[in-house]
Amino acid sequence: MSTERNVPLRSLRERVIQTLSYELGALLIAAPLYQWLFRVSAGESLQLLVTLSVAVMLWSPVHNTVFDWLDARWFGRVASDRRGASRWVHAFSHELSTLFATLPLIVWMGGYSWFDALLLDLGLTLFYTVYAWVFHWCFDRLRPIRTPSATPAPSPRSPS
Repeated sequence: MSTERNVPLRSLRERVIQTLSYELGALLIAAPLYQWLFRVSAGESLQLLVTLSVAVMLWSPVHNTVFDWLDARWFGRVASDRRGASRWVHAFSHELSTLFATLPLIVWMGGYSWFDALLLDLGLTLFYTVYAWVFHWCFDRLRPIRTPSATPAPSPRSPS
């Protein structure tokens, strides 16, 4: 038995705001960390991480929209109402799925072997999974999805 649920999703404008703010925040944290850990120049760090960021920005709206649609269809809730375990599933599925886009870029741009690139990408995935959970929780608190309200209750009339 399939019941259609009418749960609103984020608008295109909200998706753009979400994606750009997510990536900007991640770059501000990850680029200096990568530079420090791997002893590369700021330019090399930024070049690789911006490239990875662009790849992820192209993928993120697709992943988030599909995940939100499935969440709404299966559980009847909007993304900003997502709780604990489903937030971790969202964050982990997002980061795991980005491996397919980012691994070849790390090999090509970073000059790593496939195995070393995989280890680096898995390290980035762990970092970004935690970051994604924190970011999306904050974003959903600051910019919740507004659901259409039911018919407003009549206002009490004062006796004249």
